[in-house]
Amino acid sequence: MVKEMKDKKVLLRIENLKQYFPLKKTSFRAEQLFVRANDDVSIDIYEGETLGLVGESGCGKSTFGRSILQLYKQTDGRTIYYGTSIYELAPNYVLDILKKLPTLKKEYLEAVKKESEVRASYEKEKEGDNQYRILEKLRLAEKDAKDRLLDMAQLIGGFMLATNLEPVSEVLVNEYETSIKANKVRKRIQKDMVKLDGVKSALKEKGQSDAAIKSETASQEAKIEAQRKELATIEKELGAIHSKIEKMLDEYRSNPEFEKFNNLRDGGVNLAKLTETEMRGMRKEMQLIFQDPYSSLNPRLTVGQIVSEGLYAHDMFDKRDKNAQEYVLETLEKCGLAKYFVHRYPHQFSGGQRQRIGIARSVALQPKFIVCDEAVSALDVSIQSQVINLLLDLKEQENLTYMFISHDLSVIKYISDRVGVMYLGNIVELAPTADLYAHPMHPYTEALLGSIPTTDIDDNKQIYVLEGDIPSPIKPPSGCKFHTRCKYATDICKKVVPIFEEVTEGHFVACHHKLKY
Repeated sequence: MVKEMKDKKVLLRIENLKQYFPLKKTSFRAEQLFVRANDDVSIDIYEGETLGLVGESGCGKSTFGRSILQLYKQTDGRTIYYGTSIYELAPNYVLDILKKLPTLKKEYLEAVKKESEVRASYEKEKEGDNQYRILEKLRLAEKDAKDRLLDMAQLIGGFMLATNLEPVSEVLVNEYETSIKANKVRKRIQKDMVKLDGVKSALKEKGQSDAAIKSETASQEAKIEAQRKELATIEKELGAIHSKIEKMLDEYRSNPEFEKFNNLRDGGVNLAKLTETEMRGMRKEMQLIFQDPYSSLNPRLTVGQIVSEGLYAHDMFDKRDKNAQEYVLETLEKCGLAKYFVHRYPHQFSGGQRQRIGIARSVALQPKFIVCDEAVSALDVSIQSQVINLLLDLKEQENLTYMFISHDLSVIKYISDRVGVMYLGNIVELAPTADLYAHPMHPYTEALLGSIPTTDIDDNKQIYVLEGDIPSPIKPPSGCKFHTRCKYATDICKKVVPIFEEVTEGHFVACHHKLKY
């Protein structure tokens, strides 16, 4: 399983994601407090996998899922999406970075220098409270330097070795602005093609002959053809710029550091830096299945309208195109719903059927990534297995990637390829499903697994009951947040935040006292 995951392409790379919600101040002079719903979460999600996310209520699972989708604009961190490239989407933030490259390179070198100074201070200190405090400063300095490096290296790769980034900045800005022009023309062509299909479908419905339809739509065809020629000219110009960039890179290829930097140039899109309009265009590729199958459906729309709403919003079909209705019917059937349901309203369905409608609405857009937010917890146990099996079937048919959020460990075990365990805004353990259930390494995971009800009689089995309440996410405990409830906690747990690190292949844990087997 671990090897299979490593061979797969990363679809989403989340680095140091934070999601803080401000609280209302009691007075003008009062300290501004925040609910730290997600606090420095880093994880890779692979294409085609189901990543289970488990933890107690209030640990930040749903917030994490919605923050990845930017339904909540994340407070800090990077969420890199590889389902499309920056050159296909052409977001504004990339142009801002490319124009400021010389300044950003200078700031990066200053951050590296500061990191070295803090590291030297840390190494001089003896073990104790002061060293613990400097350790936290060192981690912040390391993160600052890494963030600055990645923001640039992801876009310029081997050009990081250039001492003078001004000519590099100039040519890369030219490349990107030309890519933006090409992208705008592509979008216009796609939109006009959808409209043309709609007109043709409507004319065909009226009984027009092929010759009449061709004559009627000739002017629209000629508009589209002109735009294709315009696109070809821009792409030729872009090819010449690419050749120039490759020649410029030749100067640095012999440097042993070249590959290190060039491998960072991956073309991923940082969702955290997209504007609201840009993110709206990404909704088609990243969908959400809600927990409540009742309130998540508009009671005033029919099933057909609910499923087709997104198709029209994202220009997949024109409203005059009769193929849209056929596509909706096929999607309903794929999700286990009869075709004649298309004209019915949500109140005419059971909870399980409503959830299938919600699933159909998401799958209809042909997304690459779906967050299933407690997607079966509101359903009867007998219906849960049917919906889970439907999700698994759709995953295979459509090559979907899921983040499956649940507090039910049995459900998570059945559906997930890997499992992440969350506690008070942090992922404390991540491992392939079989490995995590057989060999939990974090005391919190051990406690969760020990609380699963079972009918097996095992006199030697000890039930681990978690004592105490979950601490406040407003002012969480220092050091390891779990130390207030952990039976293995020592002094270091109270003062130093444990590093989330790989202990065995594919098994990551954030704990000073990892459990051994």
